[in-house]
Amino acid sequence: MRLRISPNLWFDGNVEEAAAFYTSVFDNSKILRTTHYPPNSPGPEGAVMTVEFELDGQRFVGINGGPQFTFSEAVSFEITCRDQAEVDRYWAALTDGGEEGPCGWLKDRYGLSWQVVPEGMDEVFAHPDKERASRAMQAMLTMKKLDIAALREAAGGVPAA
Repeated sequence: MRLRISPNLWFDGNVEEAAAFYTSVFDNSKILRTTHYPPNSPGPEGAVMTVEFELDGQRFVGINGGPQFTFSEAVSFEITCRDQAEVDRYWAALTDGGEEGPCGWLKDRYGLSWQVVPEGMDEVFAHPDKERASRAMQAMLTMKKLDIAALREAAGGVPAA
């Protein structure tokens, strides 16, 4: 069954490169289809218009739309990681050529924003003890890449290093 809602990402001439990069970062990922601009269309005839791809089963469409629009942090994609090793792997891959942001956020080399989040964040921040949650929040505000062990320690009263 085809999904009815898919993120559509606007690129400036490098959609093939971006799709190849993303499918190399995420397991269970592949390029599904590439289309080209036909005659009398907004893009150069024959140039790549769209690339449809899947990242770990999630369908995306990338379009070579041109320089009119760019990504912003107003939209980001969250990656929930099984453990710290997975956080570390995605963080390293996606910040390569990109930039680190605060609290688990980053921008990749194409300017797309991601949140790399370890499982267990909800248990730390939604804990009924508001002081625990507050200590974890204060620790997170000092981090770029998230460290779930340090967040749990801070929640338990051990200051973040």
